[in-house]
Amino acid sequence: MSSTSLAIVGAGPSCTYVLDRLAATARAATGPLSLDIHIFDRSGKFGAGQVHSPDQPVTSFLNRIVGQVSFAADESVVDAGPLLPAEDRPTLLEWCRARYEATGDEIFDVAAEDWPKRYVHGLALRDQFERFVAILRALPGVRVHLRGAEVADLEELDGGRLAVYGRDGEHLVDADNVLMLTGHSSNDPMRYPRQAAWARFAERTTATFVPSAYPLEHAFEQGQAGPGSTVGCVGMGLTGIDVILLLTEGRGGVFEERGDGTLAYRPSGREPDSVVLFSRSGLFTFARPYNAKEQNPQELEHRGVFLTEEAVDRVRTAAGTPVLIDGRERRQLDFRAHVFPVVVLEMAYLYYATLFGPEFAAELNAAAHEEYEAFLADGGRGAACEESVRRLLVPVERLVDDAERTLDAVLAGTLSFAVAKDRAWNVETALTRYLQVVFGPEQAEKLAAHLDDAAGFAAAVAKAESPWRHGKTVAGNRFAWERSIRPIDRESFATPEEYRERFLDFLDVDHRWAAQNNLMNPAKAAADGVWRDLRDTLAHAVDFGGLHAASHRDFLNVFMRHHNRLCNGAALEVMEKIRALVEHGLVDISAGPDAEVAMDEERGSFVVRGALTGAQIPVDILVDSRVHPFDAENDVLPIYPNLLRRGLVRKWRNPGIDEPDFEPGGLDLTADFHPVRADGLVDRRLTLLGPPSEGVMFFQLGALRPNQNHHVMQDILCWIREFWAQADTGKASDRTESAQAGALVGAGR
Repeated sequence: MSSTSLAIVGAGPSCTYVLDRLAATARAATGPLSLDIHIFDRSGKFGAGQVHSPDQPVTSFLNRIVGQVSFAADESVVDAGPLLPAEDRPTLLEWCRARYEATGDEIFDVAAEDWPKRYVHGLALRDQFERFVAILRALPGVRVHLRGAEVADLEELDGGRLAVYGRDGEHLVDADNVLMLTGHSSNDPMRYPRQAAWARFAERTTATFVPSAYPLEHAFEQGQAGPGSTVGCVGMGLTGIDVILLLTEGRGGVFEERGDGTLAYRPSGREPDSVVLFSRSGLFTFARPYNAKEQNPQELEHRGVFLTEEAVDRVRTAAGTPVLIDGRERRQLDFRAHVFPVVVLEMAYLYYATLFGPEFAAELNAAAHEEYEAFLADGGRGAACEESVRRLLVPVERLVDDAERTLDAVLAGTLSFAVAKDRAWNVETALTRYLQVVFGPEQAEKLAAHLDDAAGFAAAVAKAESPWRHGKTVAGNRFAWERSIRPIDRESFATPEEYRERFLDFLDVDHRWAAQNNLMNPAKAAADGVWRDLRDTLAHAVDFGGLHAASHRDFLNVFMRHHNRLCNGAALEVMEKIRALVEHGLVDISAGPDAEVAMDEERGSFVVRGALTGAQIPVDILVDSRVHPFDAENDVLPIYPNLLRRGLVRKWRNPGIDEPDFEPGGLDLTADFHPVRADGLVDRRLTLLGPPSEGVMFFQLGALRPNQNHHVMQDILCWIREFWAQADTGKASDRTESAQAGALVGAGR
């Protein structure tokens, strides 16, 4: 029996998940096996990879709660195939509990709702990787080879195999199948005009430019970014937050809890003088809310009422523009005109459903239905985005106007509750829910005791305080998209000091809202329920050229930023530390929105200039603190440029109609993740999961989740079914086909 050779390039989290499926399916095989698995990782950190390394700074947090992380398929995964015994596939929560019992180390003493340190996730990944490898190595005919080497090139061989080469040209192995799981990399700054200018400035002056913050433990040289220096971070997302904590808490600073529950920062004296954070928005990503859905995700995660795959398909039929992609007709949408109005409708619906309860939500659904159906049928009639948003929201806002008039009159004591209860919709349940949301259950119960006395009720409401700084009136709690995404009025500040004051005030509100949770806070419920829970619906609209070229560019440049800010932020625990550092003055956000970097040739330093605040802040070290988008052509590592040069892959292009084509940077892949080569053929020997699909597909990242039919595992299942089918034939040749035949094959998402 000839041996099948599988090369896996990259040994991070995705490789760990893959090994679970290989171990379970190989263990269940009924016939003899002859399989060589060669796993390559340039960092040598098998199971975790460099990004999730157990050796990374202890200041970095995983951006997901403990209860939402697993490492293997479970009973919830559709068509998973055989599962490993439960004791061989613990979730992160189960792993941490077992580790705590064994060691007593409090870092592992976590609950499902806690946010773990990222290195703890790395430890668990490494442990699970080793467990899966041990299972495979115990099987007759299965051999697993671990190589701490970088794969730099692949070459097509006569006979159908692919030769795998290292960076120095070393021939590593010949493989029948190559699975690319390379994860995040970074891009060559000299390929981008702005970053290239910064790099050249740093070369000729005493200033320093750090083109990528990762790996974080190697971002700064020994003695760099210490006292006497100012560090500037381009980007205020998760990477910027990692840099801040590295340079503060990572330098020995301590956060101490004050009497009111907030944090104060006590510096160590080893920090830089200042860390300047700036971005287009001038805001950090918003604090992730306490995840109350974790108690029952299947029941509590939001299911689309208006924003559904069927709705996307109907708008596509009504208003999509036909275009040929890989020889197939695809009706493309404009995200702003055709999808975003429904996104806003869904957010408004969920916002008010949270504020007033499920019975009022049913009234909203009925009120919005007619205009919503008309929009799906006519695709917006070519109207501008703002007009379509208004069109869909008018019936909703009309009903909320009535709720405002009625409930605010009751709250003010000018309308008795007894009279208000005769309204067409259920005022009693709406008011009860409203009081709970605004004032909390305990205060709501006390207030409700006064409902039969209009004046007494109004007086009690006037004295009550919202723990979450909600307005007391319905008028003060209305939904507005613009306020959701731009919570600081740009007319409210003109100086760095004023912006800092507005910024800290917003942080206070945002953190209170996050603490209220994603089921009780209307704003957090709407953001989390639409932009996170309905990601698959957004993918249905975007993937495989679902948007026309200009709209696709707009989606990535604008709406992905909204997505990240609204629902992909850091834990409240982390953001409380950031607030303490801003209050302390060590973190400087005073440049405000639309800040830019200038270069002071005379002083030899970068300067951060606030377009709206007038700030002028000299910076000694400038860090590009953003996660680089995948760009095969400009990657700093050689593997993808080499694959492009050999024609084994090609970049994906969204063809423009009366507009330029758009190349996001990712590869041209089929729905089952095989590359379309330069000659137009699909190569089924090669599979690429994760960042290389960015562009042709939307949001392919994410840790595996338990008790959910997670798309990451479904993508792996798509690969492994085909892998075993190919291994059974024992053939490596004739594994290419036309792009038209392969473009839409497989389960995909």
